[in-house]
Formats: sequence, structure tokens, C-alpha cells
Amino acid sequence: MRRIEISTGDFLKNAGIVGLKYLLDNSEADEGIVYGITDDEQGLWIDSEYIENADWTQLYFNAFVKKYGSSTAYQAVLDKIDNILEKLENENWDISCKENLKFIKEELKFINEKLLSNSYKSGFENIRQDIENPDVYELLKSSKLKENMEKEDLHKRLQDLKNFLKQPLCKETFSMKSIIYNYINRFWDNKSFLLIANASKDMKKIFDADFSEPLKLYVKKEDKKSKDMCIDCNRQIDSKDRVSIAFMKEQADDLNRKRSAFWNCKVDAYLCPICAFIYSLVPLGFTLVGKTFVFVNMNQNVTQLLTVNPSSGKLVYTAQQEENEKYSSWVARTIDLLLQEKSKELGNIQVVTRGIGENERYTFDIMPRDILILFNDKDVRDDLDKLSKSPYVKVGKDFWNIHENVILNILRYHNQYKIINQLLKIAIENEAILFKARVIYDIQLKINLLQKNKKNGGELMNRYIIREKGYELRSVLLKAKGSNDDACIRGTIYQLLNALSVGNVEHFMEVIMRIYCSTKLQVPNTFIEFLKDRDTFVEYGYAFLLGLQGSHYEKKEEKIDE
Repeated sequence: MRRIEISTGDFLKNAGIVGLKYLLDNSEADEGIVYGITDDEQGLWIDSEYIENADWTQLYFNAFVKKYGSSTAYQAVLDKIDNILEKLENENWDISCKENLKFIKEELKFINEKLLSNSYKSGFENIRQDIENPDVYELLKSSKLKENMEKEDLHKRLQDLKNFLKQPLCKETFSMKSIIYNYINRFWDNKSFLLIANASKDMKKIFDADFSEPLKLYVKKEDKKSKDMCIDCNRQIDSKDRVSIAFMKEQADDLNRKRSAFWNCKVDAYLCPICAFIYSLVPLGFTLVGKTFVFVNMNQNVTQLLTVNPSSGKLVYTAQQEENEKYSSWVARTIDLLLQEKSKELGNIQVVTRGIGENERYTFDIMPRDILILFNDKDVRDDLDKLSKSPYVKVGKDFWNIHENVILNILRYHNQYKIINQLLKIAIENEAILFKARVIYDIQLKINLLQKNKKNGGELMNRYIIREKGYELRSVLLKAKGSNDDACIRGTIYQLLNALSVGNVEHFMEVIMRIYCSTKLQVPNTFIEFLKDRDTFVEYGYAFLLGLQGSHYEKKEEKIDE
């Protein structure tokens, strides 16, 4: 059996490999027989006979519809049709009601606009001879759906339209029209079905001619002796085989017009048909997170590359991904995924992102190995897990996701003291927030100690002792007032928090001394540590304030209440 091997490379090649694995996993090909991971785990292999005989265009379309179909206008139209039908079939639902009429009008407007867009019209023309009841779509073109139609007529029109749209060829065609112009063209364009001149042509025939057939013919070709080589894999290619890499966005200008960037103006930025097909799969390798395409580029081996990118089909997230999920939320969950690997085997992780806007460009972030090791500390992960179970804090009318912010602070080498300060101020009015502040303080303290390569025991105990001193002072002050209400010390807490936020040791100690002078307690000797450096001051200061606001070290605080 002759195999074609596809080795890893830069982030685009790797995204294409992830996309290829997704495509093959969702085909009828048997892994381990027809395709698989190479022995050195640096690429994929595919049986050459399978390449020569497979319907790559159909596999390509199937894979994209499966991955992106649920987020297309086609699916949104079907959902709205079902929604309206459900209302119409409810005997108690009055369509003449002003509010209901407005609802119907808005839903029908969306359905009409999406289904009668130019791309959907051209798609329909290409398949009208191969589908049933094309007159349903023709009727929509000549007579749009309207809110003032008779209830029975509207119901019949919508039911007929639903049945028409659910035909497999309609689903594929209309879904791909949305996918091409909303997802694929964010990564490549000006070729195949994304060439303006081909806009009204049959998508599958165009893709077959530009990508699938050249792939099969190239693999069949026995004599590949040529002077030119693929810029990616170094396979030999001739003028009939080569594909300009300029169809990939941000990779090269039009090579037929701009040759001055090449030695002696001789262009050599060409791909072989195999690599060209792999590059066409790049959109399949990225994951759409809210309004951002994301790809985790790990070059250690293909197994890790496939594991950390959900396109592989191997990954099941514990949290349900929402349509408008933020990139920061995705990062927080991806960290957990990365740490399923052995941390000692992890190097720096490259995260590539691209917005969904037409003019967006690639951005590159690095998750350094030392950060991943920090995340792999059991105490840090346990505390992050506590925050993830109840991540939101209400600030005014808005909700603040502190779990995401803590994660991003760690990734960006920022400390957590700003978050802790804000939470402690909120906790003055809402005591339930205090536990979250304590958890984040513990995370920051443990990170400080890990970065200093110190053992946690003695250092942690010093902070716990100073926290107890704060709790002791609180108890004495409240007892003196004969009350459990800490309103009498809120002003003092604000002063101390403000002093901490700006690193004002003098003012902090001035307030502390004044408070202790009003009691029979002695100022803790540990406060002498404040004078050493600002980091020690901040660590001890927030520990003391946590105690002063009611966080007791020996007190069991296992739940985070909203």
C-alpha cells in the first residue's frame, strides 16, 4: 500500500491537518486502514488509492455543513419557521394581537430576506433540476410571506417551505452558501467558488475542478520530475500542477502582477495540489468562539494538536459553548484542556485568532510553559475550579466574570490585587462576595510563592496568622459596639483598601495604629514586615483586610453563594 504523508508545518498547515482529520473522521473511511497518524506522530498518512477514488468535493461539503451548519442563516430560517408554526398551531394564540402581529412580521422579514438573497437564488438555480417541488421557492420569489395572510394560508406556506428546505440537497446548498461567505472567505478567497466570476456557478463543480481533480491527478502521476518545488512540502511540481499560495489571505499578493519581491522576479511561492487542498481546509481546523476564530498551534506532535483543537471531534467540553461565548471564556476552558497533557511535556503554546469581520487579520498570543505549570499546581487549580462554579459578580446593572479575569491576569503576568480590592469594596455591602475575594487572594499568594520557588507551608501560615489578627480586631471592635453589624468599621475598611490600592504604607499603618489604640490589643509584630517591600505590604495588607471583613481561616467556606 502506497501512502501519502502530510507533515505538520506552520499554523496554517497545522490547521489544515486538523481540518483534514475532521473531514476523514466524518467520512466512511476506516482509521488505521485508509488513514492515520504517522509513526513519528509528525503528520497524517492517507492511502494513495483512496485519494485517487474518493469524492473529495462531497467530503469537503459534508464536513463544512456538519461543523458550521448549525450557525448558518439556513438553520436560523428553519428555527424561525418552526417557531411560527408552533404559535399558529396553538389554538389560544391570537395572530391578530398587536404584539403577536409584530412578532410574525419580524420573523417573516428575516425568512424572506435570507432565502431571497442573491447567493441563495443562484444556489437554487444550480439545483432546481435535481430537487422536488421547486415551485415552492418560485412562489416565494413571486409572493413573499406576509403577516396579514390568512392564518391557514400562512401555515400551509410555511409548512411547504419547511419541507422544501429540509431536502438534503437544499440543506447542503443553502448551508454552504452561508458558510462560504461567512466562514471560508475569512481565510481564503479569489479562487474556486470564491472567485467573483464564479459566483453564480455550481459550487461543487467549481471546487471539483480547482481542488479535488488536481489532487487526484497529482497523486496518480508517476513521473513528478520537475524543476519547481512546492513551497510547503518540497514535492516537485510543474506549471500544470502548481497553485499560487496567494489565494490564502495575508500570505502573498497576486503573484501574476507583483513579482518584485522574488529573486530575479522569479516567483516560486507555489503549492502542490496536495498542500493546496490541505490549505483549503484551514477554516475547518479553526474553532468559532463567539465572534472569533481560534486555533491552538502545538507543534510537539499531531496527537496533541488534535487533542487541543475541538475540530478533531475528540473533545467534549464540560461547559456548553454558547453562540456569544467570549474569547476569554474559551481560553479559561482551553487551559483545562491543555493541562490534560503532562505539564513536563508542554512547551510554549501558540494561540492564533481571527475575527469574523471581513477585514480582520490574524493575531498571535503565546501561553508560556511556566504559566501552564502554574495552572497545573493543584491548589491553584482547585481555587480556580471553585470560581468557575459561580464566576459572576453583579456590579451595578452588569455582571462581572471574575473567573475569566483571573485566568487572563495569570496569562498576562498581571497580579490579582485590583480584582481583590474591588471585591472587598463590594463585600462591604454584600458579605457573600467575601469568599470569592479570599479564594482569589489564595490564588495570588500561591502564585507568588511558586514564582519565588518557596515552599508553601511557613509562608502561607504567616499570611493566615495576619488574617486571624484582622479577624480578632474585628471581633473586638464589634463587641465594643455591642453589635454584629460591621457598619461601624466600614469607613475604616474603605480607607485601608484605598491605601492598599496605591501602595501607601504610611497611611495604611497610620489607620492601623489609630484603630489598635482604641482597643487593648497589641499591634502585631508581623506588621514590621510591611516595611520590607511593597509586595510584602500588599500580600500582608489584603490578608489582614480579609480577616477584618470577616474571613476566618478556620471557618469552613466550601460554597460560593451568589
